[in-house]
Amino acid sequence: MSDAQDARGARLPWRRADEDDLASGPDRFGPGAYLVDRAATLGILAFCLLGTACMLLPLGVSVQGTLLVVGFIALCAGTALTLDYRRRARFYREAADLVRELRSAGHFPALIAEPPFLEGRIAYQVAGGIAQLANAETGDAQASAQNYREYVELWIHETKTPIAAAKLMLASMHGAQAAKLSRELERIESQVEQALYYARSTSLSNDYAIREVCLAAAVREACKKNARFLIERSVAPDIDIPEARRVLADEPWLVFILGQVVVNAAKYGASTIAFTARVEEEGTPHERTVLEVRDDGRGIPAADVPRVFERGFTGANGRDQGSATGMGLYLVALMCERMGLGVGLASEEGTGTRVLLSFPHDRRRAMTPPPPVRR
Repeated sequence: MSDAQDARGARLPWRRADEDDLASGPDRFGPGAYLVDRAATLGILAFCLLGTACMLLPLGVSVQGTLLVVGFIALCAGTALTLDYRRRARFYREAADLVRELRSAGHFPALIAEPPFLEGRIAYQVAGGIAQLANAETGDAQASAQNYREYVELWIHETKTPIAAAKLMLASMHGAQAAKLSRELERIESQVEQALYYARSTSLSNDYAIREVCLAAAVREACKKNARFLIERSVAPDIDIPEARRVLADEPWLVFILGQVVVNAAKYGASTIAFTARVEEEGTPHERTVLEVRDDGRGIPAADVPRVFERGFTGANGRDQGSATGMGLYLVALMCERMGLGVGLASEEGTGTRVLLSFPHDRRRAMTPPPPVRR
């Protein structure tokens, strides 16, 4: 088996585009950078010192006296530049550290003090204006996304009515054409359901409820909902899960997740799908139930395994099918993340595929990233 691909590991960590610029290379707020930035000022100062010396010597001031005057002026200028550098560097370094950790531009002005020098105050005021603009744009984007989501959900619910009517009409029809039409109608219904769950999973609100769920019952329900497809593909589910085994999850979401896994296995050549459950890390804070869904299908090419949870990725098998959308396993990973579940996948061409779902036992840890499941 190739190494299991954890859905959480498949996502790139949060990172800002300019973080590399702030964190790499020479210290852009160091003394050297400051002196380079003040090159014109230093040039004028050097010219001033040289001019002072040239004027004092013809006036009869001794060399020692000239050096004393020039040194005093240089000392005062150096002290002024040092104090100016320190207060500027403190502000800019604090701002850079804050940008690396910040999650929202709107929080920047509230988390940093207004600097005491003019350029810093101007930058601070500009940052405040940008933060207000970012907050307004974020609010508009959230409102637009919410309106779009509500429209999609309304459209999906409206679409279910003609689907149900078509099913009633098909009930009185018989023959090969009726069977084909029924299969196509089920495909439409499956895609509509997938769109509904995607809309819900991307909502800012928690459109689910984490409760204790009978794992075996959820597996049976997922197989039942896809029974016609399994029968057509001659796939036999083998459920070996104790009835007493209960996990923390949202039942409709869990049934949908299992349904996506079952359909994928049947679609790609499996003749059997085995469901088993085990407890790992028993007696520790990381104690969890791991559900393993194993099939004997064609497997996934090794090059495709690291990307199976990416949105829209179909891989070699999906391209061969021609009808794959690349959304099934993406939704599985997304919904597991929303519920605080772990998900992983291991596969080998010609042998089959294993999908692993881990359910934390501690409800307080249900919404935190669980440790990777055991391979």
